[in-house]
Amino acid sequence: MNQIVELGEFLRSCRGRIDPADAGMPKSARRRVPGLRREELAQLAGVSVDYYTRLEQGRSRTASPEILESLAAALRLDDTEHAHLFDLANRRPIQPRRATPSPAEHVSPAVHQLLATLDAAYCPAFVLGRRTDVVASNLLARALIADFDAMPANERNQATFVFLNPAARALYADWETVAADTAAMLRMDAGRHPEDPQLGALVGELAVRSEHFRAYWAERRVHERTEGAKGYHHPVVGELTVTYQALALPGESNQTLFIYSTEPDSSSETALRLLATWSTEPLTDQSRTAASNEPGTTV
Repeated sequence: MNQIVELGEFLRSCRGRIDPADAGMPKSARRRVPGLRREELAQLAGVSVDYYTRLEQGRSRTASPEILESLAAALRLDDTEHAHLFDLANRRPIQPRRATPSPAEHVSPAVHQLLATLDAAYCPAFVLGRRTDVVASNLLARALIADFDAMPANERNQATFVFLNPAARALYADWETVAADTAAMLRMDAGRHPEDPQLGALVGELAVRSEHFRAYWAERRVHERTEGAKGYHHPVVGELTVTYQALALPGESNQTLFIYSTEPDSSSETALRLLATWSTEPLTDQSRTAASNEPGTTV
C-alpha cells in the first residue's frame, strides 16, 4: 500500500465529515461537496493552502509532528483516528504512544490456561492477532461464533469469516455494524503495518470477493474496539446478547484478548450455559454433519 496516497485519502475523507458551521466557517450556497474546503482546513491548521493541497494529493512526502497535530485538531480526530494519521505519515506523536508490538502466531501457555478458565466461567473468549487472525479461542467461543480450529489456516480470520462466510450474516444480529467495525480494524492495521504482504493480500481478496467490504473500506474509517455489546442469532440456543472487553496482551505480541460475558440471571446467561453443555456432549456422526453446516458450532 502507498502510504502517501493513503494519507491524502484519509485527510480528504476526514475533511469531508466536518460541518463548516461547526468550524466557524460562513455558510455558502456555492458548496458543491460536503465538508470543509482545502483552504478552510489549511487556515484552521495554520498551514499554507499550497502545502496542504500537496499533502492531500500525495505530492508531499514530509509532514512534521507539529503539522500533523494541527491537522488532527482542526479535523477533530478521535484518539484512534489521531493514531492512524501518524501511522500513515510514519511519524511519532509529540506525546509518545506505546510502541507497536511485533506480530506473533501463537499464544503463551498461560493464555491458553486463561481461555480454559474462562470456559468454566461461561465466558466465550478468543485472541485476535494482526490482520484479525484468530490466534486462539476457547470451546465456548467456538461454539458461539465458529469453529476456527477446524478451518484451514488461511480461513482462521475474523474479517474472512465476517465478509466471506454466509453463516456470519445469519449469526450476527447487527451484521452491518460488525462488518463496518471489522473493515475499520483492518484499515487501522494497514496504517501500522503498510509493508505487510499478507495484510495486502487479505485486503485484496476481500475487495474482490465482497462488495460490502469494498464499500466499508472506501469509507477510510479506523476503529479499535475496547468494549461494547453484541447480539447473536444462534442456531442452537437462539437469541442472546453479550458484552465484551478487549484487552491488549502484554509483551511483543500484537495480540488482543476478547472476553464475552452476559448479565447475571438473564436469558442470555441461560443460553450460554446451555451452549456450554451442548458443545461438550459427544456428537453422533449424523449430528456432526448437520452441525458442521451451521454457524457457531463446534465439531
